[in-house]
Amino acid sequence: MNRRWSSWHLLVILSALYCCFCISPSHSFCCFRSLHLTFPQDMPYEEYMAQIQGCPKECNCPPNFPRAVYCDNKGLKSIPRIPPHTWYLYLQNNLIEVLSADALRNATQLRWLNLNRNKINSEGLEEGVLNTMTHLAHLYMEDNLLSSVPSPLPTSLEHLRLSRNRISKIPSGVFMGMDKLNLLDLQGNKLMDSAVTEVSLKGLNNLVQINLAKNQLTSMPLGLPPTTTQLFLDGNNIEKIPAGYFKGLPKVAFLRLNHNKLGSSGVPKNVFNVSSILDLQLSHNQLTEVPLIPAGLEHLLLDHNKIKSIGSNVCPVSVDAVDDSVNESVPRLRYLRLDGNEIKPPIPRDVILCFRLLRSIVI
Repeated sequence: MNRRWSSWHLLVILSALYCCFCISPSHSFCCFRSLHLTFPQDMPYEEYMAQIQGCPKECNCPPNFPRAVYCDNKGLKSIPRIPPHTWYLYLQNNLIEVLSADALRNATQLRWLNLNRNKINSEGLEEGVLNTMTHLAHLYMEDNLLSSVPSPLPTSLEHLRLSRNRISKIPSGVFMGMDKLNLLDLQGNKLMDSAVTEVSLKGLNNLVQINLAKNQLTSMPLGLPPTTTQLFLDGNNIEKIPAGYFKGLPKVAFLRLNHNKLGSSGVPKNVFNVSSILDLQLSHNQLTEVPLIPAGLEHLLLDHNKIKSIGSNVCPVSVDAVDDSVNESVPRLRYLRLDGNEIKPPIPRDVILCFRLLRSIVI
């Protein structure tokens, strides 16, 4: 047994035995059988005791998960003083209006901070309260009252979720130095084209997913990093896509443009001919034709547009070149949705011959 833990082991065991014999002696046998002690071996005894003893009375600090502090769903209007060795802090579903530097002064080891569904506005963020958390990897502030992306942010962040606020501004340089950030969720805000620019997004050198759905964009956002793999733009007012737009996004694989105002005249002929795209969603737009797609595309959603027919030219390769063998030349489309259009069956024979791997088609 590790000597560092021996005295603590004895303390916990004696406490458990006291509970068994003194509090509930009739159930002592069951108590012995169910007694299962787990120890946070990576946490020194002194830190453990400081953490448990420093647990705010409004919160729950599980002894078997001592680095976590649960203060969610408590009706809190302010943040209680957080103990110093907290890694995971849950404050969601409260009435908090101010993110206080004093309450979080000792919480410099935080890895995960959940502030979803509170009443925090941008004025309620005390200066420098976030960037002192040099280990913070996950920051969740969804469903608050923010009008701007918080600044400054810790450069250690990997996930930043700010959906369903009132954000209309991304401060210039707010993402500088944030090389670890790979997920940025800004859906359901009030961002216009002037806010999402190459200047405002500068510094996102390793971003994988960006969610800008349900904002007020009228054009495709500029300045997205070339590492972007998942781009979500549903529920905006986008009418056209610039020719060659995706040449700057060579890794984009999942592209969602549902519920926009795209017409076929706003979609250049080869704009989606990008070998990396696997999932393309264009539902609830104003398309009158099926756009040209890459051979590697696996899922295509075109439902609820104004498409009247599927031309034979939808096949990304020559139909004559498609044989029964599964090889690189065979288009990879597996799922096609076309319901809610003006298409009348049957599906052209060339379409069936082209997409040999098609498993589901909705029309």
